[in-house]
Amino acid sequence: LVFTEEDKYGLYSNLLLKYFLAEGIVCGHDLFVASAKEHPDNILKELPAPLLDDTYGKEVGDEAAAVKSEDFQDPMKIAWRYQNLPKMEASPTSYTKFGHYYDVSKKMSPELLQSVKCHSFYLHEELSSQPKAKTCYMNGAYARLLQSLQRIISQGGFDGSDPQKKQKNVLRIGIQGLGSLLWGDDICCSDTPEDVHSLTKFLYVLRGLLRKSLSACIITVPAHLIQNKAIMERVTNLSDMVVGLESFIGSERETNPLYKDYHGLVHVHQIPRLNSLICDVSDTKDLAFRLKRKLFTIERLHLPPDLSDTVSRASKQDLAGSAKLLSSGCGAMAIGKKHLDF
Repeated sequence: LVFTEEDKYGLYSNLLLKYFLAEGIVCGHDLFVASAKEHPDNILKELPAPLLDDTYGKEVGDEAAAVKSEDFQDPMKIAWRYQNLPKMEASPTSYTKFGHYYDVSKKMSPELLQSVKCHSFYLHEELSSQPKAKTCYMNGAYARLLQSLQRIISQGGFDGSDPQKKQKNVLRIGIQGLGSLLWGDDICCSDTPEDVHSLTKFLYVLRGLLRKSLSACIITVPAHLIQNKAIMERVTNLSDMVVGLESFIGSERETNPLYKDYHGLVHVHQIPRLNSLICDVSDTKDLAFRLKRKLFTIERLHLPPDLSDTVSRASKQDLAGSAKLLSSGCGAMAIGKKHLDF
């Protein structure tokens, strides 16, 4: 269960959701898309097109060559005391080919989209079909979503507790904007919501469904609107992985020269752990993302080693605050220019 805290305008979190669904289609997995904001069919139509391996290799090779030539053209950009240090590795991990890569500027072909079975859950259609259905222990929208999920898991052969005769497959579940007012939940508009445990109950039951089935789920939640911190702590404890996206749109960092190469920050609050009560904390905490013309990349945040007199005082304070948050220096990093692409 991957819990994604949406950025303020929901642009990049929706992009991550589409990457997750696109990877499922390329791998031949079944999809289940639930939303109360836009119709799931419209989400599926806007999935990015997969890139061929040779196409991706050519683009990354051209980019690396451009960076290398830039370093050779102007070697005096680097101060003499930094020239002999190894270059900062942009990737948080060593480069390995995992999964597939996608072109954001192109949409997935309808033929590829129809090659897998896609299930959709649009809340407004469900409410119109059964307007009086209500449960006393949970929000009615959450209860309908759980019923639909349970039916697809049992009928589609994804239940891991029952021996299935046909070939096994994986169900990828994507839920957009959970916890918002569109789902009938008031945790985003009140410090003391009427049904404070509704989202927690839903995630508890959902995690039980995921544990006994061949499925994986990603949920996007407008966490910046939830003022009650106790709810966020409960939700974090019920999730396997918690990732937050902080966009620079509308903030001071959008015009800050320190962050001119990036579009936002990535906060990894929790990563999956097995047979342990303590969550393993990643050594890499300084992650940033940027949306290129074709690729969405997550890289290590590069901050300049020294500031000139042209940088404002606010930028210097921002740099000092960011330096305290960084877990490790750049001197001990391995050599390389690779980064984590999707």
